[in-house]
Amino acid sequence: MKRILLGLIAITASFAIVSCNRGGDNAELKVGMTVQDLSNPAWSGYCKAIEKEVEANGGDFNYVSCESNVSKQIVQIENFIARGMDVIIVHPADPAGIENVCREAREAGIKIISWDDDIENADTRWLIDNKKLGYEIGKQAAAFIKEKHSGKAEVAILNYPQLPVLLARGNGIKEALTELAPNATIVAATSAINPDEGITKMETIFQSNPNVKVVCCIGGGGSVGANEAAKAAGKIGDDFGIFAVDATPPELQAIKDNEGVRMSVIVTGTNTKIAKEMFGFIEKLLAGEKVEDRVYREPIPVTIDNVDEFLGK
Repeated sequence: MKRILLGLIAITASFAIVSCNRGGDNAELKVGMTVQDLSNPAWSGYCKAIEKEVEANGGDFNYVSCESNVSKQIVQIENFIARGMDVIIVHPADPAGIENVCREAREAGIKIISWDDDIENADTRWLIDNKKLGYEIGKQAAAFIKEKHSGKAEVAILNYPQLPVLLARGNGIKEALTELAPNATIVAATSAINPDEGITKMETIFQSNPNVKVVCCIGGGGSVGANEAAKAAGKIGDDFGIFAVDATPPELQAIKDNEGVRMSVIVTGTNTKIAKEMFGFIEKLLAGEKVEDRVYREPIPVTIDNVDEFLGK
C-alpha cells in the first residue's frame, strides 16, 4: 500500500510539473509586450487586438511603451522576466541594445518574439522588407504625381531615420520617387512618428512650402497628423495626396471619405488578423512546434478601390 501511495504521489507531482511548464493550458499563459510608442495608433491598435486574443484564450497580456528609450525598454523586459512571463513580444527601440536582456530572458526559459527587427536573441522574428515597403509607398505616390501633376510636384517626406528599419523604409521611398517620378522635387524631409508630430511638422512644411501636393510617410502616425494638418490648411483636393503604411482606422476612414490619404499599405491584414497570427506563434512556440526563424509579412496597398475590405474589421 505504501508503494502504491508513493506511486500516486509521484504521478500527481509529474502532472503538476507539466502544468507548471505550461503545456497547452492557456489559463496560465502570461504574455508581455514592449513597443516603441503607444501614441502611434498602429501600435496601440496591435496591442489592444493581441490583448483581446490572448484573453479570449484564457491568458494574461500586459503591454507597455518605452517611448523609444532603450534603457527603459531593458527595464521593462527585466520586469517581464521577474514576473515569469511565458512569452515576451519585443518591438525594439534599439535592436543591438536589447540583445543581452533578451538573451537573459531566453536563458530563463522565456520565448522571445521580435517584431520588425532581426535580432539575434529571439525564437522567431516577424519581419518586413522595409526597403521594399518604402519603395511601394514611393511607387504609389509616383503614379499619383504622373496622373494628377503630369510628373511634376513638390513632395514632403515624413520619415524617422532614428530607427534602422524606418531609415530603410525612408530610403525606399526616395529611391522610388527618384526612379519613377524624376521630375518631382522633394522639398522637405523631417521626422514624424505619431499624429502630434505629423500635425506640427506638416504645419511647418506648409508654411515654408505652400505648394506641396504629395506627402510620403513611413508610418500611420505621421500620415494621420499630415491629413489633419492638410484639412486645417485647406489643402485637400483631388490633386493632394498622402501615401503611407500601417492602414490605421483613421487612415482607412480618410481614404473612404476622400480626404488627403490616398493609399496606405496594410501589412499582413487587419488588427484582428495580426493578433490571430501572433497568437499562433505563441501557441506553437510554447508547444515546442516548429516556427520559422524569420517570417516575412505580406504588404497590401489599400486605396479607395479596396478600402471596404479592411475598414472596420
